[in-house]
Amino acid sequence: MELQYAIIFILVTAVVSFVAGNFLRKKLSGSVITKAESSAERILEDARRESETILKEATLQAKDAVYQAKAEFERESKDKRRDLQSLERRIQQKEENLDKKVLIFDQRDAEFFKKEQNFNAREQALGQKEENLAQMIAEERQTLERISGLTSEEAKKVLMEAFENEAKQDAAKRIKAIEEEARETADKKSKEILSLAIQRYAGEYVAEKTVSVVALPSDEMKGRIIGREGRNIRALEAATGIDLIIDDTPEAVILSGFNPIRREIAKLSLEKLIADGRIHPGRIEEVVAKSTEEVELAIKEAGEQAAFDLGVYGIHPDILKLLGRLKYRTSYSQNVYQHSLEVAFLCGIMAEELGVNVKQAKRAGLLHDLGKAVDHEVEGSHAVIGAELARKYGESPKIVHALMAHHEDEKPATVLAVLVQAADALSGARPGARREMMETYVKRLEDLEKIATSFRGVTNSFAIQAGREIRVMVSSEDVNDERAVVLAKDIAKKIEAEMTYPGQIKVNVIRETRATEYAR
Repeated sequence: MELQYAIIFILVTAVVSFVAGNFLRKKLSGSVITKAESSAERILEDARRESETILKEATLQAKDAVYQAKAEFERESKDKRRDLQSLERRIQQKEENLDKKVLIFDQRDAEFFKKEQNFNAREQALGQKEENLAQMIAEERQTLERISGLTSEEAKKVLMEAFENEAKQDAAKRIKAIEEEARETADKKSKEILSLAIQRYAGEYVAEKTVSVVALPSDEMKGRIIGREGRNIRALEAATGIDLIIDDTPEAVILSGFNPIRREIAKLSLEKLIADGRIHPGRIEEVVAKSTEEVELAIKEAGEQAAFDLGVYGIHPDILKLLGRLKYRTSYSQNVYQHSLEVAFLCGIMAEELGVNVKQAKRAGLLHDLGKAVDHEVEGSHAVIGAELARKYGESPKIVHALMAHHEDEKPATVLAVLVQAADALSGARPGARREMMETYVKRLEDLEKIATSFRGVTNSFAIQAGREIRVMVSSEDVNDERAVVLAKDIAKKIEAEMTYPGQIKVNVIRETRATEYAR
């Protein structure tokens, strides 16, 4: 029984506890909900007040932004309105100017129209007058032809000849007067400068000539040079590019070739082989190689020595080598290397007297025949070739022009070019400086006399002074004094155009009148 009471007690206690707990739970949850609702209402109230504050601030900011935008808009509108008003005023002013111009153009157009009408009227009147004049000229021409017995073409020819002769006489008188005036002032000074240049230059009269003959100790050496079945001479010719001529000339071998450098190499090689005595193909190739090196070194040293002697510096090394090659080049048997040095010295002396740049004058004189170093290999005038080489290696335009103009391939335009011309002529014209073969000499004299006698009025001509002067005898009836001056210039120009000659040629036209009478 006690157990049952205990169980019932426990159940009753549990029920009472459940009911009491449930009641307490409901009471507590109601209190919490009330508090939560109160807190929520308070939060909502705070949020409402805060939102109203934010809304007010946003409204104020928006109003402020609208006000500022409105002020900015009004300011920009005002500026644009002012710009538009200014633009409108300018446009209006331009329209007024255009209206004025249109009015002026209309007035000018009306004036031009009136002038055109006047010109048309004058043109018609002139056309009528020209027709009348042509008719009158034709009538006068017919009358003149009937009176004179000449046609209009014949009369025109007579008048043209008369005018031409008169013009030539006037031109000749003017030329003569100008030449006399220039000669009075320039002749004395130029003679002083040229004579001083010649006196101050102490050059040899006979220039060095390149040798192309090798002397032999005996005629037996010819057989050794030829070798068995000609193998030695073939090897030597192949190695040097020079032909060896072995003939009946006693104790001599002639070297024949257009290239002077190769001819010099062949000469040195042959002299070494003769002195050594060992002559065979292998030895020949070895000696030719050594001789080539020696000649190349001599060429370089000769170019450098020329520049050093003249005090000319800064020349390209390749130009110095070309200058050295001129040591083995001749022109009318005058050594071109010595001739170039001589021209450089003469240019320097004359430049010093004239107050021209002496260094530049010497440089131009030294390089003036540079093209002759390669004219056997390159086609063209040596003056043009030399000028192109100088331009290629950085020489100044004045030097290039002086080289180009020293044989009239280009008209001299500077004092330097004229100096080089004069020095070149002085060096080539000195007695003994150049020699010619007899056939060439005689042919040149014949050509000189032939050119002189080809002009009308020439009765005879004589080449004198070894072809450096030609005296032309003219008829006094066909050629007057003024015409003689023009004739001398025409002959000189034809000689320059058709002949090649060293130095210069003086043309002397002689006119004389002889009166003969007998006393009985």
